[in-house]
Amino acid sequence: MTTPPWETTAAWRELLAGLAELDGTFLAGPRAVRGEQAVAEGYRALATVLGVAFDAYLFGDAARPAFLDVNTPFRRDRRWGGDNTDAWYCFTPIDPARTYRVRGRRGDSTYFSLTVYNEPSPGEWSDRVVAIVNDTDLAVDADGRFELVMGPARPDGHAGTFVPLAPDAAVAFTRDYQLDPLAGRRVTWEIEALDDAPPIRRTDGATAAGLRAALRWVRTLCAIVPLAVAERDPQATLGHNVPTAVNAFAEPYQVGDANYGWSARDACYAFASYALDPDEALVITHRPPPCRFWNLVVWNPFMATEAVTDARTSINNGAAVPNADGSVTIVVARDRLAHPNAVSTCDHAEGALALRWFLAEHVPTRPVVELVRAKDAPTTPT
Repeated sequence: MTTPPWETTAAWRELLAGLAELDGTFLAGPRAVRGEQAVAEGYRALATVLGVAFDAYLFGDAARPAFLDVNTPFRRDRRWGGDNTDAWYCFTPIDPARTYRVRGRRGDSTYFSLTVYNEPSPGEWSDRVVAIVNDTDLAVDADGRFELVMGPARPDGHAGTFVPLAPDAAVAFTRDYQLDPLAGRRVTWEIEALDDAPPIRRTDGATAAGLRAALRWVRTLCAIVPLAVAERDPQATLGHNVPTAVNAFAEPYQVGDANYGWSARDACYAFASYALDPDEALVITHRPPPCRFWNLVVWNPFMATEAVTDARTSINNGAAVPNADGSVTIVVARDRLAHPNAVSTCDHAEGALALRWFLAEHVPTRPVVELVRAKDAPTTPT
Protein backbone atom coordinates (compact mmCIF):
# COMPACT_ATOMS: atom_id res chain seq x y z
CA MET A 1 0.00 0.00 0.00
CA THR A 2 1.30 3.44 -0.91
CA THR A 3 2.10 5.61 2.10
CA PRO A 4 -0.47 8.43 2.13
CA PRO A 5 0.95 11.94 1.77
CA TRP A 6 -1.24 13.36 4.54
CA GLU A 7 -0.49 13.15 8.25
CA THR A 8 -4.23 13.19 8.93
CA THR A 9 -4.64 9.95 6.99
CA ALA A 10 -2.01 8.28 9.14
CA ALA A 11 -3.59 9.65 12.33
CA TRP A 12 -7.05 8.48 11.25
CA ARG A 13 -5.77 4.96 10.66
CA GLU A 14 -4.00 5.03 14.01
CA LEU A 15 -7.30 6.02 15.63
CA LEU A 16 -9.19 3.17 13.98
CA ALA A 17 -6.52 0.64 14.90
CA GLY A 18 -6.32 1.91 18.46
CA LEU A 19 -10.09 1.77 18.95
CA ALA A 20 -10.16 -1.78 17.60
CA GLU A 21 -7.94 -2.89 20.48
CA LEU A 22 -9.70 -1.17 23.36
CA ASP A 23 -12.61 -3.55 23.86
CA GLY A 24 -10.00 -6.08 24.95
CA THR A 25 -9.78 -4.22 28.26
CA PHE A 26 -13.25 -5.45 29.24
CA LEU A 27 -13.59 -8.65 27.19
CA ALA A 28 -10.55 -10.52 28.51
CA GLY A 29 -7.88 -10.42 31.16
CA PRO A 30 -8.05 -9.46 34.83
CA ARG A 31 -10.62 -6.70 34.29
CA ALA A 32 -12.99 -8.65 32.06
CA VAL A 33 -16.61 -7.87 32.89
CA ARG A 34 -19.25 -10.53 33.37
CA GLY A 35 -22.58 -10.64 31.63
CA GLU A 36 -24.33 -9.20 28.59
CA GLN A 37 -25.29 -5.92 30.26
CA ALA A 38 -21.75 -5.06 31.31
CA VAL A 39 -20.32 -5.91 27.87
CA ALA A 40 -22.96 -3.75 26.15
CA GLU A 41 -22.13 -0.87 28.46
CA GLY A 42 -18.45 -1.28 27.70
CA TYR A 43 -19.11 -0.47 24.05
CA ARG A 44 -21.39 2.41 25.02
CA ALA A 45 -18.60 3.75 27.23
CA LEU A 46 -16.17 3.66 24.30
CA ALA A 47 -18.63 5.49 22.06
CA THR A 48 -19.40 8.08 24.73
CA VAL A 49 -15.83 8.98 25.55
CA LEU A 50 -14.90 9.09 21.86
CA GLY A 51 -17.66 11.64 21.32
CA VAL A 52 -16.36 13.76 24.20
CA ALA A 53 -12.81 13.45 22.87
CA PHE A 54 -13.83 14.63 19.40
CA ASP A 55 -15.72 17.59 20.88
CA ALA A 56 -12.77 18.59 23.03
CA TYR A 57 -9.75 17.84 20.84
CA LEU A 58 -10.83 17.70 17.21
CA PHE A 59 -13.44 20.46 17.22
CA GLY A 60 -12.36 22.43 20.30
CA ASP A 61 -10.51 25.68 19.60
CA ALA A 62 -8.71 27.57 22.37
CA ALA A 63 -8.81 30.73 20.26
CA ARG A 64 -12.61 30.44 19.88
CA PRO A 65 -13.59 28.71 23.12
CA ALA A 66 -17.03 27.36 23.97
CA PHE A 67 -18.08 25.39 27.01
CA LEU A 68 -19.36 22.00 25.89
CA ASP A 69 -21.38 19.63 28.04
CA VAL A 70 -19.32 16.61 29.03
CA ASN A 71 -21.71 15.38 31.76
CA THR A 72 -25.38 16.26 32.28
CA PRO A 73 -28.19 14.76 34.38
CA PHE A 74 -30.17 13.97 31.23
CA ARG A 75 -28.03 12.99 28.23
CA ARG A 76 -27.44 9.26 27.87
CA ASP A 77 -24.38 9.93 25.71
CA ARG A 78 -22.67 11.90 28.49
CA ARG A 79 -22.49 9.15 31.11
CA TRP A 80 -18.80 8.46 31.74
CA GLY A 81 -15.77 9.03 33.92
CA GLY A 82 -17.43 9.23 37.33
CA ASP A 83 -20.62 11.10 36.44
CA ASN A 84 -23.68 11.64 38.61
CA THR A 85 -27.29 12.72 38.16
CA ASP A 86 -27.02 16.00 40.07
CA ALA A 87 -24.37 17.86 38.09
CA TRP A 88 -23.63 19.61 34.84
CA TYR A 89 -19.96 19.58 33.83
CA CYS A 90 -18.56 21.66 30.97
CA PHE A 91 -15.14 21.64 29.33
CA THR A 92 -13.19 23.84 26.96
CA PRO A 93 -9.54 23.83 25.85
CA ILE A 94 -7.68 27.05 26.66
CA ASP A 95 -4.36 28.61 25.69
CA PRO A 96 -2.31 29.88 28.67
CA ALA A 97 -0.97 32.72 26.54
CA ARG A 98 -4.49 34.07 25.92
CA THR A 99 -6.83 36.11 28.11
CA TYR A 100 -10.46 35.06 28.53
CA ARG A 101 -13.61 36.57 29.99
CA VAL A 102 -16.12 34.17 31.55
CA ARG A 103 -19.65 35.29 32.33
CA GLY A 104 -22.54 33.35 33.78
CA ARG A 105 -25.75 33.17 35.76
CA ARG A 106 -26.12 30.76 38.66
CA GLY A 107 -29.71 29.61 38.22
CA ASP A 108 -30.69 27.23 41.04
CA SER A 109 -27.20 25.88 41.65
CA THR A 110 -26.28 24.94 45.20
CA TYR A 111 -22.57 24.93 44.29
CA PHE A 112 -20.69 25.93 41.16
CA SER A 113 -17.07 26.41 40.24
CA LEU A 114 -14.53 26.74 37.46
CA THR A 115 -11.31 24.74 37.65
CA VAL A 116 -8.26 25.12 35.43
CA TYR A 117 -6.26 21.93 34.86
CA ASN A 118 -2.99 21.11 33.16
CA GLU A 119 -2.40 18.35 30.62
CA PRO A 120 1.01 16.65 30.41
CA SER A 121 0.31 16.30 26.67
CA PRO A 122 -2.80 16.94 24.54
CA GLY A 123 -5.48 14.40 25.42
CA GLU A 124 -3.59 13.07 28.43
CA TRP A 125 -5.55 13.44 31.64
CA SER A 126 -4.57 16.16 34.08
CA ASP A 127 -2.27 15.59 37.04
CA ARG A 128 -2.47 19.09 38.54
CA VAL A 129 -5.08 21.67 39.47
CA VAL A 130 -3.76 24.98 38.18
CA ALA A 131 -6.46 27.20 39.72
CA ILE A 132 -10.02 27.10 40.99
CA VAL A 133 -12.76 29.62 41.77
CA ASN A 134 -16.12 28.70 43.26
CA ASP A 135 -19.25 30.71 43.91
CA THR A 136 -17.89 32.03 47.23
CA ASP A 137 -15.00 33.66 45.36
CA LEU A 138 -17.23 35.50 42.91
CA ALA A 139 -19.32 38.66 43.12
CA VAL A 140 -22.78 37.29 42.26
CA ASP A 141 -25.37 40.03 41.80
CA ALA A 142 -29.06 39.99 42.72
CA ASP A 143 -29.91 38.39 39.36
CA GLY A 144 -27.33 35.64 39.88
CA ARG A 145 -24.90 37.04 37.32
CA PHE A 146 -21.13 36.82 37.73
CA GLU A 147 -17.96 37.47 35.74
CA LEU A 148 -14.28 36.61 35.89
CA VAL A 149 -11.19 37.04 33.75
CA MET A 150 -8.38 34.52 33.37
CA GLY A 151 -5.07 34.88 31.59
CA PRO A 152 -1.29 35.07 31.98
CA ALA A 153 -1.52 38.52 33.63
CA ARG A 154 -4.30 40.66 35.07
CA PRO A 155 -5.51 43.07 32.38
CA ASP A 156 -5.01 46.77 33.07
CA GLY A 157 -8.06 48.23 34.73
CA HIS A 158 -9.65 44.89 35.68
CA ALA A 159 -10.55 45.00 39.39
CA GLY A 160 -12.80 41.94 39.49
CA THR A 161 -12.07 38.24 39.96
CA PHE A 162 -8.93 37.18 38.11
CA VAL A 163 -7.64 33.64 37.59
CA PRO A 164 -3.93 33.49 36.67
CA LEU A 165 -3.03 30.93 34.01
CA ALA A 166 0.24 29.09 34.53
CA PRO A 167 2.17 28.05 31.40
CA ASP A 168 0.81 24.48 31.62
CA ALA A 169 -2.87 25.49 31.83
CA ALA A 170 -4.80 23.55 29.19
CA VAL A 171 -8.43 23.04 30.20
CA ALA A 172 -11.19 25.05 31.89
CA PHE A 173 -13.74 22.75 33.54
CA THR A 174 -16.98 23.96 35.13
CA ARG A 175 -19.16 22.26 37.76
CA ASP A 176 -22.78 23.02 38.60
CA TYR A 177 -24.53 20.98 41.31
CA GLN A 178 -28.31 20.93 41.72
CA LEU A 179 -30.31 19.67 44.70
CA ASP A 180 -33.24 19.04 42.34
CA PRO A 181 -31.75 18.26 38.92
CA LEU A 182 -35.18 17.56 37.39
CA ALA A 183 -36.44 21.07 38.08
CA GLY A 184 -33.36 23.16 38.83
CA ARG A 185 -32.12 25.79 36.39
CA ARG A 186 -28.53 25.11 35.44
CA VAL A 187 -25.74 27.65 35.52
CA THR A 188 -25.28 29.35 32.17
CA TRP A 189 -21.62 29.72 31.20
CA GLU A 190 -20.18 31.92 28.44
CA ILE A 191 -16.52 32.32 27.55
CA GLU A 192 -14.75 34.58 25.04
CA ALA A 193 -11.12 35.08 24.18
CA LEU A 194 -10.17 38.74 24.50
CA ASP A 195 -7.25 38.33 22.07
CA ASP A 196 -7.88 38.36 18.33
CA ALA A 197 -8.25 34.88 16.87
CA PRO A 198 -6.29 33.93 13.76
CA PRO A 199 -8.18 33.21 10.55
CA ILE A 200 -9.90 29.84 10.42
CA ARG A 201 -7.81 27.42 8.42
CA ARG A 202 -8.02 23.66 8.78
CA THR A 203 -4.57 22.19 8.43
CA ASP A 204 -3.29 18.66 7.99
CA GLY A 205 -1.01 18.90 11.02
CA ALA A 206 -3.63 20.32 13.41
CA THR A 207 -6.26 17.80 12.35
CA ALA A 208 -3.84 14.91 12.79
CA ALA A 209 -2.88 16.25 16.22
CA GLY A 210 -6.54 16.45 17.20
CA LEU A 211 -7.19 12.85 16.19
CA ARG A 212 -4.16 11.62 18.10
CA ALA A 213 -5.18 13.59 21.19
CA ALA A 214 -8.66 12.07 20.97
CA LEU A 215 -7.20 8.54 20.88
CA ARG A 216 -4.92 9.36 23.81
CA TRP A 217 -7.97 10.55 25.79
CA VAL A 218 -9.92 7.34 25.10
CA ARG A 219 -6.93 5.15 25.92
CA THR A 220 -6.54 6.95 29.23
CA LEU A 221 -10.10 6.14 30.24
CA CYS A 222 -9.63 2.51 29.24
CA ALA A 223 -6.59 2.32 31.50
CA ILE A 224 -8.95 3.07 34.40
CA VAL A 225 -12.18 1.29 33.52
CA PRO A 226 -13.68 -1.18 33.86
CA LEU A 227 -13.09 -1.00 37.59
CA ALA A 228 -11.90 -4.30 39.03
CA VAL A 229 -14.11 -5.98 41.65
CA ALA A 230 -12.64 -8.47 44.12
CA GLU A 231 -13.55 -12.12 44.01
CA ARG A 232 -16.02 -13.46 46.55
CA ASP A 233 -14.88 -15.48 49.53
CA PRO A 234 -16.26 -19.05 49.51
CA GLN A 235 -15.96 -19.19 53.34
CA ALA A 236 -18.38 -16.31 53.90
CA THR A 237 -21.87 -16.48 55.37
CA LEU A 238 -25.33 -15.29 54.27
CA GLY A 239 -25.80 -18.60 52.49
CA HIS A 240 -23.60 -17.69 49.55
CA ASN A 241 -20.25 -16.10 48.84
CA VAL A 242 -19.76 -12.65 50.36
CA PRO A 243 -17.23 -10.13 49.00
CA THR A 244 -14.05 -9.70 50.98
CA ALA A 245 -12.62 -6.42 49.68
CA VAL A 246 -15.90 -5.15 48.30
CA ASN A 247 -19.03 -3.68 49.89
CA ALA A 248 -16.92 -1.42 52.11
CA PHE A 249 -15.77 2.17 51.65
CA ALA A 250 -12.18 3.28 51.64
CA GLU A 251 -11.28 6.16 53.94
CA PRO A 252 -12.65 9.52 52.73
CA TYR A 253 -10.06 12.07 51.61
CA GLN A 254 -9.75 15.70 50.59
CA VAL A 255 -8.62 16.32 47.00
CA GLY A 256 -5.28 18.08 46.67
CA ASP A 257 -3.71 20.13 43.90
CA ALA A 258 -1.75 17.14 42.62
CA ASN A 259 -4.21 14.46 41.55
CA TYR A 260 -4.90 12.36 38.49
CA GLY A 261 -7.91 13.12 36.32
CA TRP A 262 -10.56 15.77 36.80
CA SER A 263 -11.32 15.66 40.52
CA ALA A 264 -12.71 18.75 42.24
CA ARG A 265 -10.35 20.34 44.76
CA ASP A 266 -13.32 21.61 46.79
CA ALA A 267 -14.52 18.05 47.37
CA CYS A 268 -13.93 15.15 49.70
CA TYR A 269 -14.51 11.69 48.21
CA ALA A 270 -15.01 8.12 49.40
CA PHE A 271 -15.20 5.14 47.05
CA ALA A 272 -16.29 1.53 47.28
CA SER A 273 -16.94 -1.35 44.93
CA TYR A 274 -20.04 -3.46 45.30
CA ALA A 275 -20.99 -7.03 44.46
CA LEU A 276 -24.65 -7.91 45.02
CA ASP A 277 -26.78 -10.95 44.37
CA PRO A 278 -30.43 -10.30 43.48
CA ASP A 279 -31.57 -10.94 47.07
CA GLU A 280 -28.94 -8.73 48.74
CA ALA A 281 -28.77 -5.08 49.74
CA LEU A 282 -26.21 -2.70 51.19
CA VAL A 283 -27.22 -0.54 54.15
CA ILE A 284 -24.86 2.45 54.16
CA THR A 285 -24.84 4.89 57.06
CA HIS A 286 -22.76 8.05 57.12
CA ARG A 287 -22.74 11.28 59.10
CA PRO A 288 -22.36 14.21 56.71
CA PRO A 289 -20.19 17.02 58.05
CA PRO A 290 -21.46 20.58 57.56
CA CYS A 291 -21.07 21.06 53.81
CA ARG A 292 -22.66 22.73 50.83
CA PHE A 293 -23.60 19.53 49.02
CA TRP A 294 -23.18 15.78 49.24
CA ASN A 295 -24.40 12.86 47.19
CA LEU A 296 -23.98 9.14 46.75
CA VAL A 297 -24.03 7.68 43.25
CA VAL A 298 -24.03 4.11 41.96
CA TRP A 299 -21.74 3.49 38.99
CA ASN A 300 -21.58 0.58 36.61
CA PRO A 301 -18.07 -0.92 36.04
CA PHE A 302 -17.33 1.95 33.64
CA MET A 303 -17.88 4.72 36.24
CA ALA A 304 -21.18 5.69 34.65
CA THR A 305 -24.71 5.92 35.93
CA GLU A 306 -28.13 6.32 34.34
CA ALA A 307 -29.86 9.56 33.36
CA VAL A 308 -31.94 11.15 36.11
CA THR A 309 -35.09 10.55 34.05
CA ASP A 310 -34.36 6.83 33.66
CA ALA A 311 -33.64 5.54 37.17
CA ARG A 312 -32.84 6.60 40.71
CA THR A 313 -29.16 5.77 41.00
CA SER A 314 -28.09 8.60 43.29
CA ILE A 315 -29.31 10.63 46.23
CA ASN A 316 -28.19 13.99 47.63
CA ASN A 317 -28.65 16.14 50.72
CA GLY A 318 -31.64 17.87 49.17
CA ALA A 319 -33.61 14.61 48.87
CA ALA A 320 -32.25 12.36 51.62
CA VAL A 321 -34.31 11.86 54.80
CA PRO A 322 -31.94 11.85 57.80
CA ASN A 323 -32.09 9.65 60.85
CA ALA A 324 -33.04 11.20 64.19
CA ASP A 325 -29.38 11.53 65.19
CA GLY A 326 -28.42 13.41 62.02
CA SER A 327 -26.81 10.47 60.27
CA VAL A 328 -28.13 9.32 56.90
CA THR A 329 -28.89 5.73 55.91
CA ILE A 330 -28.94 4.80 52.21
CA VAL A 331 -30.10 1.42 50.91
CA VAL A 332 -28.51 0.10 47.70
CA ALA A 333 -29.92 -2.96 45.92
CA ARG A 334 -30.29 -4.28 42.39
CA ASP A 335 -33.88 -3.06 42.41
CA ARG A 336 -34.99 0.06 44.27
CA LEU A 337 -36.34 -0.93 47.68
CA ALA A 338 -38.87 0.76 49.97
CA HIS A 339 -36.59 3.02 52.06
CA PRO A 340 -37.00 6.73 51.13
CA ASN A 341 -33.24 6.90 50.60
CA ALA A 342 -33.10 3.75 48.44
CA VAL A 343 -31.17 3.74 45.16
CA SER A 344 -30.78 1.06 42.53
CA THR A 345 -27.89 -0.52 40.69
CA CYS A 346 -30.28 -1.06 37.76
CA ASP A 347 -29.75 -4.82 38.19
CA HIS A 348 -25.96 -4.55 37.94
CA ALA A 349 -24.34 -7.25 40.04
CA GLU A 350 -21.04 -5.36 40.22
CA GLY A 351 -19.87 -1.80 40.09
CA ALA A 352 -18.78 1.08 42.28
CA LEU A 353 -20.18 3.56 44.78
CA ALA A 354 -19.02 7.15 45.15
CA LEU A 355 -19.73 9.58 47.97
CA ARG A 356 -18.70 13.21 47.58
CA TRP A 357 -18.98 16.20 49.89
CA PHE A 358 -18.42 19.78 48.63
CA LEU A 359 -16.99 22.52 50.84
CA ALA A 360 -17.07 20.24 53.87
CA GLU A 361 -15.87 21.69 57.18
CA HIS A 362 -13.76 18.57 57.73
CA VAL A 363 -13.01 15.24 56.07
CA PRO A 364 -15.98 12.94 56.79
CA THR A 365 -15.71 9.78 58.82
CA ARG A 366 -15.72 6.51 56.94
CA PRO A 367 -19.25 5.33 56.04
CA VAL A 368 -20.43 2.11 57.65
CA VAL A 369 -21.69 -0.60 55.27
CA GLU A 370 -23.73 -3.68 56.17
CA LEU A 371 -24.59 -6.44 53.69
CA VAL A 372 -28.08 -7.83 54.37
CA ARG A 373 -30.82 -9.76 52.67
CA ALA A 374 -32.94 -7.39 50.61
CA LYS A 375 -36.04 -8.48 52.53
CA ASP A 376 -34.32 -7.46 55.78
CA ALA A 377 -33.24 -3.99 54.64
CA PRO A 378 -34.72 -1.09 56.64
CA THR A 379 -37.71 0.70 55.13
CA THR A 380 -37.74 3.87 57.26
CA PRO A 381 -35.14 6.17 58.81
CA THR A 382 -34.28 5.40 62.42
